[in-house]
Amino acid sequence: MINSFIKKNREILAKATEKNGKNFSDSFGMDLDYLAKIITFIEPFYRYYFRVSTFGIENIPKDGNFLFISNHSGQIPIDGVMVGLSLLFDKEPPLLLRSMVERWVPELPFISTLFSKGGQILGTQKNAKKLLEERNSLLIFPEGVKGISKIFKDRYKLAEFGSGFVRLSIETKTPIVPVAVIGAEEQIPTFANIKNIANWLKIPAMPIPLTPIPLPVKYRIYFGEPFICSDNTEESANKVKNIIQKMVDDGINKREHIFW
Repeated sequence: MINSFIKKNREILAKATEKNGKNFSDSFGMDLDYLAKIITFIEPFYRYYFRVSTFGIENIPKDGNFLFISNHSGQIPIDGVMVGLSLLFDKEPPLLLRSMVERWVPELPFISTLFSKGGQILGTQKNAKKLLEERNSLLIFPEGVKGISKIFKDRYKLAEFGSGFVRLSIETKTPIVPVAVIGAEEQIPTFANIKNIANWLKIPAMPIPLTPIPLPVKYRIYFGEPFICSDNTEESANKVKNIIQKMVDDGINKREHIFW
């Protein structure tokens, strides 16, 4: 039975990479067969644990590649996984989304292989530009570690955006799609972040969670309309941040409950 799910997801991936040619080959080492197995394992979490709902996915054109810019939260990057799966399962035709990882991730055993074969790349400007020039779509969290390690009292308050994604959009002529993720802030409530221990361990953050595992919050993912920034400045980055903050605020106001 599981083989039939793997086959189904492999067919979705094949459809998502049709624009790249029949003999799809990724210069960063992504393995579509390996990725189909990973997706099969995490699909039940998408459908039944986090029960993801998407809104505005019709704003994304059927053709082309895009730079998805999203808020970031939740202590562990489940939000990125859910955004990626939503574009495979809920968009027609499906879209394969790539994302970037922090510089320390490739040093982790097993995790580095998982991320590499699963299509994630080291987060450098050069790598991102190469992906976009090869007509891949890319997910970027401009808040970085500051976003994912927010404590509970600061939930849904976007941290400062870096402006590198604006330059990427302009140089590669790739439209930006603003994304708002609602739900991830509550999946692992955190009451403190001990920076001294994080510095000693040489890791970006040391959050103190209230729960050892992610809670079964309901994810809501909102997609805005694509656009290209007119100039490469911090002002443009702040403009995108404000758009996403408003989408986040509107999504929270529409939400009736964290868990449904």
